[in-house]
Amino acid sequence: MAIPWLSLLNTVPWSEVIRNAPKLADAAGKLWKTVARRPAASAALANATTEALITNAPDPAALSDARIVALEASVAELDQQMLASSELIRALVEQNSALIAAIETHRRQRIWLITLAGSALIVAVGAMAFAILAGRP
Repeated sequence: MAIPWLSLLNTVPWSEVIRNAPKLADAAGKLWKTVARRPAASAALANATTEALITNAPDPAALSDARIVALEASVAELDQQMLASSELIRALVEQNSALIAAIETHRRQRIWLITLAGSALIVAVGAMAFAILAGRP
């Protein structure tokens, strides 16, 4: 079961992922700042106004005004959802950056361990060859 994951991870161009991670983090930060700056209307106030207009206004013009208020409340709710989504994207980008940094650290450690194991193998083969050659008369 681990073999497909390993082959999948080997196909990922990690150098490009690592190189583009800061750009992605900056873009997410800019998105967050842009969305956070937008003024959000109070949805509760808009809903209360809509209900008051609908119950107290029998003429079509007042109902039209109530629809406008309801649409404004809907837009305010969508703004809140967009704000939450952009916050989630920012958090995911931060986690992705941390994950990439951890993967890069593990990659460097793996290279170091492979080099160390190779060196130990060479020393062991050399010691075995020396023991065999030293044991002959």
